Amino acid sequence: MALKNGKIAALAGGVGAAKFLRGLALCVEQRRLDIVVNTADDDQFYGLHVCPDLDTIVYTLGGVANPRTGWGIAHDTFATLKALSPFFGRPWFALGDHDFATHLFRTSRLAAGLPLSEVSAEIARRFGVRARVMPMSEQPVRTFVTLRGRAAMPFQEYLVRNRARGRVERVEFRGLEKARPLPAAVAALKNAAAVIVAPSNPIVSVGPILGFKAIRAALAAARERAAAISPIIGGRPVKGPLDKMLRGLGHEVSVLGVARLYQKLVGVFVIDRADRRYAQAIADLGLKPVVTDTLMATPKRAARLAETVLRALNLAI
Repeated sequence: MALKNGKIAALAGGVGAAKFLRGLALCVEQRRLDIVVNTADDDQFYGLHVCPDLDTIVYTLGGVANPRTGWGIAHDTFATLKALSPFFGRPWFALGDHDFATHLFRTSRLAAGLPLSEVSAEIARRFGVRARVMPMSEQPVRTFVTLRGRAAMPFQEYLVRNRARGRVERVEFRGLEKARPLPAAVAALKNAAAVIVAPSNPIVSVGPILGFKAIRAALAAARERAAAISPIIGGRPVKGPLDKMLRGLGHEVSVLGVARLYQKLVGVFVIDRADRRYAQAIADLGLKPVVTDTLMATPKRAARLAETVLRALNLAI
């Protein structure tokens, strides 16, 4: 068992993915990690380009993430947001003062003509992150959610401002048909010793990444050395509105429902002990079920999960 080229690729988005990657980085040197991140939930706030998933992963790997929320920067203050209220109204998307610095830097660099991948690499370096953290695309793709009886709304408005209330009827990724996958992301999947789909929402965090045919094909080609981790434990998502999305879009709200979404893309599917009764049904899909503790309450537990996934892929640390 060995990392034949020393690289592990990951598809990631959200707090669950960041926690897993933090654990993985305790098992494997960060420089061996190529992380392809969802950018379809990016948005503009106060004229600034905000990349929630990229920032959450960089802050977490850089050791500065807010441990209570999983997003934002630890011990951040919100004086700037308060000062903006008289001009823009009551804020609904929390941006801390130190967080603003990241977005100001990103926006100015993008305005200077640099691609998002290069700017993201610069930000990662400034936080001491040695993993290669890259956006899924240089071009904008935006997630819109349609609720029953309402017009489609941007993902952040649905999740944060609307608190994920309402029945989901449709999820769309606007701009995907014109965007191109980042070539380095496709290459990372093709060349890695293993590919891990982090415990992220398969619809709005991983879904946009797999919306690119080249990325989906690269993952399918790597199926025998690829694993996915369920973000559901005991019939409930650890965090976020995945249950509402699965139900609204006609999928079973269970680890089996998630496994079906990855059926032709990965060879290993990791579930929590609370869902062990689904192991045989997952095996019947042609996936190798791995039953373990998937709740990452601490970095140590996240590292144990990462070790289990690596062993399931026959990789030595």
